[in-house]
Amino acid sequence: MKNLTILPADTYTVVNKTIINSNDRKIITMLYQPIIGYTATSLYFTLIDDLDKLELISDDLTHHHLMATMQLKLESIVNAREKLEAVGLLKTYVKKSNVNHYVYLLFSPISANEFFNHPILNIVLYNNLGKNEYDKLISYYKVPRLSLKNYEDITSKFDEVFTTVPNRSIELNEDIASKNKNELYLEKCIDFNMLISSIPTSMVNDKCFTEDVKNLINALAFTYNLDDNVIISLVRNSINEKGLIDKTILRKSARNYYQFEESGKLPTLIYNKQPDYLKKPEGDNSKWAKMVYTFENITPYDFLKAKYKGAEPTTRDLKLVENLLIDQKLSPGVVNVLLAYVLKVNNQKLNKNFIESIVGQWKRLNIETVEDAMKITEKEHKKMKKIMNKNTTPKTTKIVKEEPLPAWFDKNIENENPTEEEKEELESILKELV
Repeated sequence: MKNLTILPADTYTVVNKTIINSNDRKIITMLYQPIIGYTATSLYFTLIDDLDKLELISDDLTHHHLMATMQLKLESIVNAREKLEAVGLLKTYVKKSNVNHYVYLLFSPISANEFFNHPILNIVLYNNLGKNEYDKLISYYKVPRLSLKNYEDITSKFDEVFTTVPNRSIELNEDIASKNKNELYLEKCIDFNMLISSIPTSMVNDKCFTEDVKNLINALAFTYNLDDNVIISLVRNSINEKGLIDKTILRKSARNYYQFEESGKLPTLIYNKQPDYLKKPEGDNSKWAKMVYTFENITPYDFLKAKYKGAEPTTRDLKLVENLLIDQKLSPGVVNVLLAYVLKVNNQKLNKNFIESIVGQWKRLNIETVEDAMKITEKEHKKMKKIMNKNTTPKTTKIVKEEPLPAWFDKNIENENPTEEEKEELESILKELV
């Protein structure tokens, strides 16, 4: 369903599942926007504006309406929608037909207190804003403390003021508007059976691994990219004398471990793989399609690691990839094509200046898909080669070793079956996807 193609003619209805007040709007702008970006924030408020006067439900609208209102391509709107879904502000349902119909359910943001104590959102907010801006936000939401040490509580109790008398019964109504929040969901990435069995039962209380604790462990593992062995060690060290996990110690330990490993840096959020809306439709079994699929469905980190024959890429190369994804905002699949090309034609070296010259052109041409990246690379390389051949005079002509080119430079690639060597290379990279 994630690969469902959305069209401008597809319709949608907005349903408000909550009560959104001015404070919620401020939280979304001040806390969520530094993470999800301006476009996603704008989409959220645009969907609110689509609601009726009572802010309950909208008419049936087309996605062309959104494109015209926001002056954005549909791909950008889908990207923004996915970010809203990821942070729990939106849920999406679809009914497939000749013209697909979508239902967008709007939810409230979590409170400032919940946000600043969230194991993922808080860390990413700090990293995206920097210490000074983050401290300003903390100061803005910080509640002044007033000592009541010398005061006496004289508040009246309910039954001291009111009494009950017999009256007719009324039915409870569950359809009244209320403030609803949606959870931020993560796929389980920790093997809790192994985690729990690795810790001696004498160390832990029966109530040690509650659902709340498991969610925290899972969130920390995702945020700091911790494997099972590291998480087991951190969990063991955070168990207190009551046999329970001290969440504060666990959070600090995970953060300190990551900062030690990453030279003091904190994590941020990026698309791990090529977004679905930028992928090539499945069904083509040609060699070209397999290469496109590989670039689209592997993270740049895993792609680079495969090129390192399974070894850990150097810090310099990882920083270069991070710059392409975060600062240059290239999509992951496009980064993979860029890495493959540069490594192939530059003797397996990632030259920063060479890469930046290509990136500048691709940004100006708005290269977003893997296929576009592969085609523009082939086109530009052939143009450069033609210029070099033209500038070579008979007197200076000498035998030049032909550069090894990426496989997609072959005109007949779509009709070719891959060689055994090429199959092995593709399969070795595809294994990283499992």
